Amino acid sequence: MSLLIKDATIVTQDNERKVVRGDVLVEEGKIAAIGDFRSDADEVIEAKGDIVMPGLINTHTHVAMSVMKAVADDVTFPNFLDTTFAIDSNRMENDLRIGSKLGMCEMIRSGTTAFVDLYYSQDIIAKAVDDAGIRGVLCWAVLDEEYTTQKGNPLDNCKRFHQKHKDMCRVTPGIGLQGVYVCSTETIQAAAELSRDENMLMHMHLSETRKEVYDHKREHGNRPTEYLEDINALSERCLFAHSAWLTVNEVRALGRNKCSISSCPVSNMKLATGGVAPIPEMLASNVNVTVGTDGSTTNNSLDMFGEMKVLSLLQKASRWDPTVLPAQQVLDFATVNAARAIGMPDLGSIEVGKKADLVILDGKAPNLRPLTLKNAVANIVYSANPGNVRTVICDGRPVMKDWKILTMDERSVVDESEDALRYLTSKK
Repeated sequence: MSLLIKDATIVTQDNERKVVRGDVLVEEGKIAAIGDFRSDADEVIEAKGDIVMPGLINTHTHVAMSVMKAVADDVTFPNFLDTTFAIDSNRMENDLRIGSKLGMCEMIRSGTTAFVDLYYSQDIIAKAVDDAGIRGVLCWAVLDEEYTTQKGNPLDNCKRFHQKHKDMCRVTPGIGLQGVYVCSTETIQAAAELSRDENMLMHMHLSETRKEVYDHKREHGNRPTEYLEDINALSERCLFAHSAWLTVNEVRALGRNKCSISSCPVSNMKLATGGVAPIPEMLASNVNVTVGTDGSTTNNSLDMFGEMKVLSLLQKASRWDPTVLPAQQVLDFATVNAARAIGMPDLGSIEVGKKADLVILDGKAPNLRPLTLKNAVANIVYSANPGNVRTVICDGRPVMKDWKILTMDERSVVDESEDALRYLTSKK
């Protein structure tokens, strides 16, 4: 099947970060050409005045928690944890399925074509990914048995999930370490070994709160990142979420080991955990920086446009420097850097031979005008919102066209989510 997108402003995110006007030809799920073509494809999308960009990649979320939105707002962090853990322990297959589909509807509507998830029951979430038509790097939650509600050993569960799903087209199994506070050295080292042997992403909450860091230093004598390097758990396959409470030495350790981080500024601000991730220092130390929304209980939104803007503005404000994190750099975080973090270099940019994960924005919307080749990237990062997302394409296949989701019954998912929330909150 071939697809031709006509007359658009194309934000390529290629090595030169070119922005051009023209057409994008997609054949057999890949980008075949960029230029000016006749309308002889199987499907033609007229995009005059619109923006075509790579699909956004959300590098940290808990998608099944979308059905738990607002269950623990405006409370202290300990109260937040108590509330969400109590609900989490009562989850069943049906509400996990509905929550996953609800989150994927929201992600599609906000231009996300791939995401990294950290949760248990990823086999259920994998089915939702298959239905939705987008990509999921699904990291099974791994922690010590004494802290889990999972049946059996979490790492063994992760291995089984990997064996069963490793050959799926748009589902990529990963390892999801909950954090140093519930994972022993033995658990972390076994996970790192699995990551090496199977070339799996190892995703982990790291230095999210000051308490986490200070408790770990009190118990082990060093800070979490120092500890992970000491036990040989750092590598280019590591993607660490939050990473707000880091010293310069820890940042350098992440850079030395070619690690990636997923900064989640909205979640951290909403929970008031303090700390601003040292992004400029990370960039100076060659840490691969990406962006994540976190889950719907800590953010209430899976909107990557909002996350990009907040990330940039928070860094500018905290540094008293408006030149920190310009729009182009932040868009890199959500596209090419994210593709590198998840080990999928054939995503993240619009280049011949790469997979056709594309988003078309309604460039005629007032908030995206005036639109020029020079301001297109700034408009995406500072002005765009999910309402601008007109069409979403993953693997060359439209999953949303002209604001209508094609792969799922969105109204049914929304209606079912109300019943699922009532069920979960009644069990507290």
